[in-house]
Amino acid sequence: MKALVYGGPGQKSLEDRPKPELQAPGDAIVRIVKTTICGTDLHILKGDVATCAPGRILGHEGVGIVDSVGAAVTAFRPGDHVLISCISACGKCDYCRRGMYSHCTTGGWILGNEIDGTQAEYVRTPHADTSLYPVPAGADEEALVMLSDILPTGFECGVLNGKVAPGGTVAIVGAGPIGLAALLTAQFYSPAEIIMIDLDDNRLGIARQFGATQTINSGDGRAAETVKALTGGRGVDTAIEAVGVPATFELCQDLVGPGGVIANIGVHGRKVDLHLDRLWSQNIAITTRLVDTVSTPMLLKTVQSRKLDPSQLITHRFRLDEILAAYDTFARAADTQALKVIIAA
Repeated sequence: MKALVYGGPGQKSLEDRPKPELQAPGDAIVRIVKTTICGTDLHILKGDVATCAPGRILGHEGVGIVDSVGAAVTAFRPGDHVLISCISACGKCDYCRRGMYSHCTTGGWILGNEIDGTQAEYVRTPHADTSLYPVPAGADEEALVMLSDILPTGFECGVLNGKVAPGGTVAIVGAGPIGLAALLTAQFYSPAEIIMIDLDDNRLGIARQFGATQTINSGDGRAAETVKALTGGRGVDTAIEAVGVPATFELCQDLVGPGGVIANIGVHGRKVDLHLDRLWSQNIAITTRLVDTVSTPMLLKTVQSRKLDPSQLITHRFRLDEILAAYDTFARAADTQALKVIIAA
């Protein structure tokens, strides 16, 4: 089969690899129909994710058709259309019983990280019964790819951890796919203001279309000053960091008001300074999280009922044999105006 293989920092290639085989009774082999590229894949290519070794097939998102299942799989059978969760969960360990699937002792975020992932024609998915979801009949499979990772990530790590509430004020730093996913799902809770901050005017324009009440281009270095002016000098109740670089996390520290929450989503590969010298007395909370995907069933229902349309995030489409061009397009989003790219296997 064809697969996109990580060769070490800055290196990737489309290669021929053997079709995966069942290794455990709970495994399923899924033929990929649609997959995508995540910002986390770019972090891997920068060398920010030490657990991903050279030679790994990348990718942790997708929808497909079950090809074969292990003897212990009871919820799925060959021919079923499924959504692949970015998180593999056994459902039995202590972390899974606490709803922390991302820390499953035999799973977690392993696809495209510690085991081969979804940017290929086939993928082996461990713990299939609790890590796959049936695709509803007639569903838009491209839209559902967004539910593998970015929608639950934006919702759980940003909106839920950030305690977004009716009438509150929210600032989202980073108008990429994850930030926009947080924007879409924050509106479930009717905050009074959602302020989107980015360097890219095109993405800020999209954020306004998606429901942002204010947008700020932070290129002039005055984003914090502008947010303070918009909030009567108080700062925001929730500051969501959706980029993963020191400058954006530090900006969130400047934006959050007394009693507020900084909710980190971004994948950080470098240290960040925490300014406790001025935050120690401000009653703020800082949260971190790797998505658990506990919200995936609920998000599936909101998509089915058309309360949420994640297909809005898709800007480009490629075939698997064009995946190197897809990576180039996705990595140069400022020039290509890319959000999410769909790759048909």
